[in-house]
Amino acid sequence: MRQETTVGLLADSTRLRVFSAVVLGATTLPEAADAAGTGAREAATALRRLEAGGLVEESDGRLRVPEGVFESLARAAHPQVREEPLRTGDRHLDTLLHHFVRDGRLISLPGQLQRRREVLRHLALSSFEAGRRYPEPEVNDVLRVWAERARTDHVALRRYLIELNLLDREESVYWLRDDIRADFHV
Repeated sequence: MRQETTVGLLADSTRLRVFSAVVLGATTLPEAADAAGTGAREAATALRRLEAGGLVEESDGRLRVPEGVFESLARAAHPQVREEPLRTGDRHLDTLLHHFVRDGRLISLPGQLQRRREVLRHLALSSFEAGRRYPEPEVNDVLRVWAERARTDHVALRRYLIELNLLDREESVYWLRDDIRADFHV
């Protein structure tokens, strides 16, 4: 069943009230009509549409909502995306990044200084081009994207990048340091 179908079925106030009555325990047409505050004919019409749409079923003369109907809709709306692991060519770094980076965003920063440096080194190399100078607003925009899921902000990231000698700065202009491509080991 598609979301649009479900929303369409429940957009009608009578069908919504009848569906709610079944969810709350009405098991027969008279119970559903009474609980929904509608006549038997209106409730029967609503139930036919709800059954045709898969939101209600009748089994052994009793109405019920099929098990898992909303779970399947929720799964269809938000399919699990299997994230491809980062492949930097360095097994150790790939493992480290797996814990702190998801979908190109930081989820947190390592507490240990050397690990933090490795993660931020990856961020710097992934985000800034060697030899290019970046005005502070542009650096902020890049770092905001990285920080949107982390328990930090772009200002802290910018400060860490400077403190860890990954970026250099002069008069609100930033650039990637030439020496950060050297291997760092945790």
